[in-house]
Amino acid sequence: MKAINSSIYLHRQINKCIVLILCVTSISYSLLAQSPDSLNQVNKRRLKTVIIGSGVAYTGSMIALSSVWYSQYDKEPFHFFNDAHEWKQMDKMGHFYSAFQLSSICSRTLQWSGLPNKKSDLAGTLTSFAIISSIEVLDGFSAGYGASVSDLAANAFGAGFYFGQQLAWKEVRIYPKYSFHRTSYAQQRPETLGNGFFEEVIKDYNGQTYWFSFDIDKFLRFPKWLNLSLGYGAQGMLYANDANNVNQNFMPYRQYFIGIDFDLTAIKSRSKLINSLVYVANMIKLPAPALEISQGKVKGHLFYF
Repeated sequence: MKAINSSIYLHRQINKCIVLILCVTSISYSLLAQSPDSLNQVNKRRLKTVIIGSGVAYTGSMIALSSVWYSQYDKEPFHFFNDAHEWKQMDKMGHFYSAFQLSSICSRTLQWSGLPNKKSDLAGTLTSFAIISSIEVLDGFSAGYGASVSDLAANAFGAGFYFGQQLAWKEVRIYPKYSFHRTSYAQQRPETLGNGFFEEVIKDYNGQTYWFSFDIDKFLRFPKWLNLSLGYGAQGMLYANDANNVNQNFMPYRQYFIGIDFDLTAIKSRSKLINSLVYVANMIKLPAPALEISQGKVKGHLFYF
């Protein structure tokens, strides 16, 4: 483990999520804002608000994270820790998902300020990766942790997955989504997997599923509101690595899903509030029929979440 124990490690993931959601760094924004041709098109007041607000939030959060969380460990020369084999890579899926969503949020924020779409997409992608990578840097200098190459790779793939679709199609056609259901595993190790629903949503990898929702009507004639979705999950994990789970008579295994999904972006409204709510809700995979392939068997679910 990066940290002294897996509980501390999972608490660090909560801090990561908070930073990713609340902070938008101004590095890429400032660089692009130097371009005269972009400044002629943007709403300078809005762009200034984005730059200052995101810069203050990011800086304050990083200072707080460094002083409150990392201060309990000694500083060491920068080093790496290999956690690629842990939790059946469910944590890497979380990094991928977070980096994608943050890239999209940053881009939409810049588009709101009037920056051209292409520059907004590039800035959003670079910003997303920069925020997550800066946390890995803090990890790398901490005796309790260590920077993770696999985390950085997942961050890069997530941000790149957003930018690549914008380059290819000028829109998102394959949406990473998240779903969660409560499991019995959290009750057996609540200090690590969560005590109560809101903790379990973040901590219990057994109940998480990450999806790729394909907007089929963007490729061929198909109902606009209906998508095909491929999912990945894992079960049987009280500990990060398989050996510890097996020693406690748990048999961790991977799950693969194929099912239908609903494209909420097909809902169009004149209300900016409703459109914003739809955008956020579309990050979540709604309950729907799905086939599960795991342990050499195929199982049907009428409503899987």
